[in-house]
Amino acid sequence: MKTSYDIILKPVITERSMDDAAKRRYTFKVHVDANKTQIKSAVEEIFGVEVARVNTMNLKGKVKRMGRSVGTTSASKKAIVTLTKKSKEIEFFQGL
Repeated sequence: MKTSYDIILKPVITERSMDDAAKRRYTFKVHVDANKTQIKSAVEEIFGVEVARVNTMNLKGKVKRMGRSVGTTSASKKAIVTLTKKSKEIEFFQGL
């Protein structure tokens, strides 16, 4: 059984995710095997907010070369979490 901190790996801090934070949408890198209901409950438990919806996207690993050898970076999963209107904001993103 995974804990909430195993599901939510880290926040994604980019220019686009900061623009979305003003609209109450927050982006997180999540565990590859996590589903939307697990992500929703993990965000609600960690940050104490109400989640309206969760959108996820699977990112394939990129092909990388190092001299003659070819390999791939690891695949990952990203989740965009939208909060309800009456929910408080996530404090982590406010100071950025």
